[in-house]
Amino acid sequence: MPESRILLGVVGRPHGVRGLMRVTSYANPPEAIVAYGPLSDDHGRQFSLRWRGDGLVEITEIVGGTSVRIADRTAAERLTNRRLYIARASLPPPASDEFYLADLVGLAAVDVVGAEMGTIAAVHDYGAGASLEIADNGGASLLVPFTRAAVPVVDLGAGRVTVVPPEEVDVLPGATPPLTLREGAGGRGRRSPKTQ
Repeated sequence: MPESRILLGVVGRPHGVRGLMRVTSYANPPEAIVAYGPLSDDHGRQFSLRWRGDGLVEITEIVGGTSVRIADRTAAERLTNRRLYIARASLPPPASDEFYLADLVGLAAVDVVGAEMGTIAAVHDYGAGASLEIADNGGASLLVPFTRAAVPVVDLGAGRVTVVPPEEVDVLPGATPPLTLREGAGGRGRRSPKTQ
């Protein structure tokens, strides 16, 4: 069951003295983050964004129905690392063979004969393609590339994926990657057709 909110972006560092901020956007394309309307943070505060240049946004907080622009560096600094969410229902349905990364987390992983392998604990994307981290009850993790060859079936309705791990994939006892990117993010993952 997908979460009701999806992480769509993270506010970065201030730029200049007039309140402009850098933002990491998980929308596709990144500029589309402004089209979703007001985004909320972990405390329920609402913000709208407006692009002002290469990765720079102007942020407006919505307070009691009134828009209050973040207009100076001090106010902008207070928003650094602020996580911005959108309601899951506000996102368009993914295209065929595309999946929101957040929808994959928590699915059961089974092998080709239906034997349980564990649960998808996280989706990692370090730039060379997404990988699924499958955790079993014993604490071991298995990293599998999110390709059609390694994950031939994704059945969101049944809450499971079928996994055929490549021979070179090892189980790492108690180990997980040191960095989790876009876990629960609003970005979409697309399975690569390659069999690497």
